[in-house]
Amino acid sequence: MAFDRAKTIMELKRIQKELKKIEIEVEAGNGSVKMTVNGEQKVQSVSIDPSLLNADSGERLERFLESAFNQAITRSQQEAADKMKGVAGGLGLPGL
Repeated sequence: MAFDRAKTIMELKRIQKELKKIEIEVEAGNGSVKMTVNGEQKVQSVSIDPSLLNADSGERLERFLESAFNQAITRSQQEAADKMKGVAGGLGLPGL
């Protein structure tokens, strides 16, 4: 049992390293805002169309940024869940 748990923990650490390398790219506002996050849900880059950087576009830009961020985090969480699905059950934690 202890060997299985140690093996599972090592596998989870390997997956964590893999998640750091995953890049998830999303777009909002028909490509006006682009965002890249990694599998650890850390923002790697944000690109904003210059036409959105004027005072009249502030609310639109905020909506596009919110949409891009939410999409990126959701996809990152899905990637992590998919990678850990088979491994987490080996820890014997309830609900996994």
